[in-house]
Amino acid sequence: MSMSLALLGYLTIAIFMALLMGKKLSAFVSLIIVPVAMGLLGGMGGELGDYALKGLKGVAPTGALMIFAVMYFCVMIAAGMFDPLVDKTVRFIKGDPVKLLVGTAVLGLSISLDGDSVTTFIIVCSALVPIYRKMGINTLNLACITLMANSVPNILPWGGPTARLLAALKLDAAEVMTPFYPCLAVAAVYVIIVAYIMGRQERKRIGPVHMSEEEITALIKDATARNEEYKRPKTMLFNWAMTIFIVASLVLDIYPPAVMFAIATAIALVVNYSIKEQRTLIEDVASDVLPVASLVFAAGIFMGILAESKMASAIATHLISLIPEQMGSHFAFFVSLVSVPLLFVSSNDAFYFGIVPVFAETGATYGFTTLQIGLASLCGQAFRLLSPTVASIYVLLQMTEVNMVEWQIKTAKWAIGLFVIYVVMLYFVLGVIPF
Repeated sequence: MSMSLALLGYLTIAIFMALLMGKKLSAFVSLIIVPVAMGLLGGMGGELGDYALKGLKGVAPTGALMIFAVMYFCVMIAAGMFDPLVDKTVRFIKGDPVKLLVGTAVLGLSISLDGDSVTTFIIVCSALVPIYRKMGINTLNLACITLMANSVPNILPWGGPTARLLAALKLDAAEVMTPFYPCLAVAAVYVIIVAYIMGRQERKRIGPVHMSEEEITALIKDATARNEEYKRPKTMLFNWAMTIFIVASLVLDIYPPAVMFAIATAIALVVNYSIKEQRTLIEDVASDVLPVASLVFAAGIFMGILAESKMASAIATHLISLIPEQMGSHFAFFVSLVSVPLLFVSSNDAFYFGIVPVFAETGATYGFTTLQIGLASLCGQAFRLLSPTVASIYVLLQMTEVNMVEWQIKTAKWAIGLFVIYVVMLYFVLGVIPF
């Protein structure tokens, strides 16, 4: 039974990816149709509704966060809050693709320190997408670098995966992060190097653009050209102060993120616009909110069916069964390897609360400590954000307007480097996990 479920799970993922790669169906349609069809094929017709509903409940807080966060930042963009940031960025890069790509990495790494992907994606893309397009640089590069930049600080203790790991294995943050901080430092440098390489490639393709002051001013004007009637320069300081407070509250976990953004959106609308303007602006923003929200809940259905039908856990069981008895001394490394596909098909909750404890028990029979297995399981975070079950990536894909599979393939090639860094640092340089 477990093997048939694992096979069904593998087929679900393979068909989903094939449809996206062949551009036969949209991500929204594929996320719903594929797991439902495979569930029916597996004889689960009677339970599919409950499975999907549990998945929807699981992403509801994230879906609410997406809706209110996108609304909030759309209001801030309309009010012109990011215009000074665009101005400074354009004057710094002066038409050089290398400076733009490296600046993207640094900005992404910095904002991601709050541990929230949505905030990072919206702020980075809001400021930089107009510049990328005006300079003729593929926004696929922006999506790739921003994702990688976000995946590194995402492992900090207040980020999602590590917090779940600590709770699941009853570990202390200090014992997990002390060996991982050097890994993250090296990984951050690697992301900047990747950005530099991409920038050199773009510079070679389009050449450095030497801009006069008039051309720089024109680029800034084009990049910030939106409905002028919505611009609110007089409330700029208030808007920035409120945004900084929100980011700080996310780090300090003062309020649930969705609630914080809901309150902030209401305040922003009242401070910046009249009732009539609020109504018009909300209608304008709806076109940005709906595609993201629909993908989030579609991903919830995909994840719910995969998890509740036990397809995801069957895949995990199958992968564990592949370990030869004589390879038990390398079990932790095996955990690092299988964490990549398992984090791709399951949520952080399912992986860290459902699968990693099983790994820890199995690892103990081979002489590995709970801490070592926990550290090994974090290596897969190098690829985690490429999973279609991660709701926040749809904000990034929507804002950069890139194809999911093309983005996954391009980013995965570079994410291999992050995975290698984590493995080499933990197993060989620091030696905290025996190989």
